[in-house]
Order: sequence, then C-alpha cells, then structure tokens
Amino acid sequence: MIHLDDETLRKVQLTELELLKEVDRICVKCGIRYQIIAGTLLGAVRHGGFIPWDDDADVAMLREEYERFRTACGTELDTERFCFQDHRNTPGYRWGYGKLRMRDTLFLREHQEHMPYEQGVFIDVFPLDSVPDSHIGRAIWNLECFAVRKLLWAKVGKIADRSAAKRSLYALMDKVPEKNALDLLDRLIRRAGEKRTAWVRILMFPTPNRQYGYLRKWYEHDIPMTFEGTVFPGIADYEEYLTFKFGNYRKLPPENERKCHPVSAIRV
Repeated sequence: MIHLDDETLRKVQLTELELLKEVDRICVKCGIRYQIIAGTLLGAVRHGGFIPWDDDADVAMLREEYERFRTACGTELDTERFCFQDHRNTPGYRWGYGKLRMRDTLFLREHQEHMPYEQGVFIDVFPLDSVPDSHIGRAIWNLECFAVRKLLWAKVGKIADRSAAKRSLYALMDKVPEKNALDLLDRLIRRAGEKRTAWVRILMFPTPNRQYGYLRKWYEHDIPMTFEGTVFPGIADYEEYLTFKFGNYRKLPPENERKCHPVSAIRV
C-alpha cells in the first residue's frame, strides 16, 4: 500500500474539486438537483473544504435526478477530461452507484488492480432509492441489499478479505455470472421505484445507525455551501443530517481513525 504524502493528497483533492465542478456544470445546465453529502458536506461545514486527511468526494441525487444525470453525461460531459462509469455503461464495473473519473490519472485501489476498467482519480455519484417507511421494512431491505452488495464485491473480496474462510466464500460467490448479479441489483432498483416513500438509501452502500436509510426531505432542499472556494449545493438541514450520520460531527476523530483509501499506485 502507498502512503499518500501531504503534497500528493492535496493534488488528489484538487483533482476531485475539478470533478465536482464538472458535476455542477452539467447539473446547472440541465436543471438537475444534487447535493454534496457525507464527508464532503462535513468538510464544507467544519473545514470550509476537504477534511484535511480525506481523499474522496461524494455527491448524491434522488433516483430520478441520477437517471437524468446519466443521460446528460452522454451529451454534456467533457469526455476529453472525464469519464462517467456505472454498471450499465462500463463492462466489469460492479458497484451500484456511479463514479466520475479524471482521465490520464491513476488511483488504483489496493486489491482492485485486476478490475477491467479505467481507474483514475474519482468522485462517487450516489443514487438514492426509496425504501420502506417502517423500520422493519427497511431492515428487510437492508438484508437484501447486503446480500447483493457482497455478491458484487466477491471479485474483490476473494483477494482482499483478511479471513481465509471468507476469501473462500467470496471465491465461491464469484462463480455467479456477473450478469446474474447485476440483474439482482437492477431488480432491486425497479422494486424501489414502485413507491415513493419518506425514506431513501444508497442501495449498494452501508447505512448508519441501524436506521437503514435517510430521510428523503434532506435531499429535496439545498443551500449554497462554500467548499474550497467554490459554491456547491449542500443539504439545507445539514445539522440534522450530519448529526444523524456522524453524531458529534464538530469533534475531530482521533488521529488513528483518520484514514485514507489504501492504494497500490497513483498518478495525478
């Protein structure tokens, strides 16, 4: 694993800032609603930009907005500088959300060297899908999401997991044809779209606090947030959202918990 020194980390962050600006440019032009979320929103509120040790950036869109963004990338994206990936347009891509990447860079995640697609510096573009309003209903959905996520992760897990038993299990799971695994994801997406609910979630990403979702209202109202000197839309009720996700978000974590993604090769 490569340790990112301060200079390299800052180059990664500034590259991700360019990716955020491209998302914003497309969304403003096409009238697509999105917000900076998670650690990116936390960084904007607490630091005015990136969390100093953070090496990623996240935006989110409700499903209908995400689909509009996917379509807009086909005509509006500056493809000389960027590429947009998700499981429907990138062979071998096994994540249930999109990534916008900077071309002519490299951010090779440890144990993902064998994945067969371009792996430049990226930001995550998360779609949010409806899940049941009842807690037990969301818990059941969480089990289904967990199963599909691990099935998709198997190609990496069979190499990356520290447990030999789990590596063997992932190797067995990886025998399921990729098309079948992705069909299960698409089925979840279609089911989620059958009903509009007060709760949403990123289907293929863990949720906090055993609530198994987030309130839709957080993603329906935004305010301008300054991030690294540029204004992006952030969740209007950021206090409630950040407390829900991080607890006492104003308190810095101890140094041993300030972690970056493990990478085996990088070029910025």
